[in-house]
Amino acid sequence: MNKKYNVGYTTGVFDLFHIGHLNILRRAKEQCEYLIVGVSTDELVWEYKHKTPVIPFAERIAIVNAIKYVDKAVPQNSQDKVAAYKRDSFNAVFVGDDWKGTDKWQKLESQFEKYGVDVVYFPYTKNTSSTLLTLTLKEIVGK
Repeated sequence: MNKKYNVGYTTGVFDLFHIGHLNILRRAKEQCEYLIVGVSTDELVWEYKHKTPVIPFAERIAIVNAIKYVDKAVPQNSQDKVAAYKRDSFNAVFVGDDWKGTDKWQKLESQFEKYGVDVVYFPYTKNTSSTLLTLTLKEIVGK
């Protein structure tokens, strides 16, 4: 069966890997022959979230690389998705629909349109997030 896209791309921190992460990777792979996943480095996460992931980068990228839906995991050192496109030449970028309509992604849609790259939004998996898992773990251990 031919898929809609040849090469797809998505990114994330993938800290405390959970079903929401798996859902986006599975849905992305359903639409592309080859899926590249950018895994945010610890330094990048600190830069834009001002926190350190629970799971170190080397372990997070190893986990993502081992998932059957992922053809290649790469370090995400920057949030510049156009630079990622210029490096990896994908046909589609996949992202959660919680970003749809935001200034950032409307601008990216416009930029990607020039390159013929589709932005595909997937339903956000409600009731689970790495932030929620971290807060729950902290509560359990009494911190």
